[in-house]
Amino acid sequence: VSLLSVVQILMTEMILHLVFLSIALLDAAVGYRPVIIIHGLFDGPKQFTNLASFISQTHPGTNVTTVDLYDDMASLKPLWDQVKGFKAAVGQMMENATDGVHLICFSQGGLVCRGVLATIPKHNVHSLIFLSSPLAGQYGDTSYFKYFFPKYIKTKIYHLCYTLFGQKISICNFWNDPHQRERYLKTNNYLALLNGEREHPNLTQWRKRFVSIKKLVLIGGPDDGVITPWQSSFYGFYDSNETVVEMKAEDWYLKDAFGLKTLDSRGDLVQCMFSGVHHTSWHLNYTVYKDCIEEWLT
Repeated sequence: VSLLSVVQILMTEMILHLVFLSIALLDAAVGYRPVIIIHGLFDGPKQFTNLASFISQTHPGTNVTTVDLYDDMASLKPLWDQVKGFKAAVGQMMENATDGVHLICFSQGGLVCRGVLATIPKHNVHSLIFLSSPLAGQYGDTSYFKYFFPKYIKTKIYHLCYTLFGQKISICNFWNDPHQRERYLKTNNYLALLNGEREHPNLTQWRKRFVSIKKLVLIGGPDDGVITPWQSSFYGFYDSNETVVEMKAEDWYLKDAFGLKTLDSRGDLVQCMFSGVHHTSWHLNYTVYKDCIEEWLT
């Protein structure tokens, strides 16, 4: 065999290798489902450029969108109002994604996502990722609340939140005072409905939509500093003595009120507890992304 023939064979093999590699990379890029990010209180798309960059690094070609709605101060608007806007935007993205989407919902955005999935006629969410969200409610004096309610402390805010006016403020839609249980159940028109704490005619349909997701990922940690108790990120919350009741001992889990127990029984509920991360740093932390998010974005 001549030297020229050997060179030609090697060149052919190299070209074929590059072609197959290119096809593999293209398939990988095309194969990743779109990722939709829903921001939290006082946030907007600009806060999530790092997270979008992380996704692009590990999943090249992924379509990542942080929905640009109810940014900054507008995030204080009632959550049902926000759900309407986000539902229209997310619904359109779902229609364009025939193989489904992934949802990453940060902080208050987790509760917005709950409302969207409960009320959207049909969704195709594969991974629903709650990144430090007050899923069981909030009861704590954090800088967020002291800034906007300077005359109130946690034991007094219910006087505002558990009124018709208070329910027009997003924070009050998930304020859960364990010492004012009756008032919470009577006046809360958002979280108490989503978590099945109060009976309503839509609960069965909402539950059906919730359990139709493929994977539920809960992320939070003890050094969050804002979500109080921090176990709310894992559907745990205070009892009347301010002792934390873990998720599996909560009534809504035991009764499977909105499908949480079903997802867990299926093996489709993942909990990722991370220490040393402050609330505003979850979406900036690459280690959190690698350990808790990356594998669910296929």
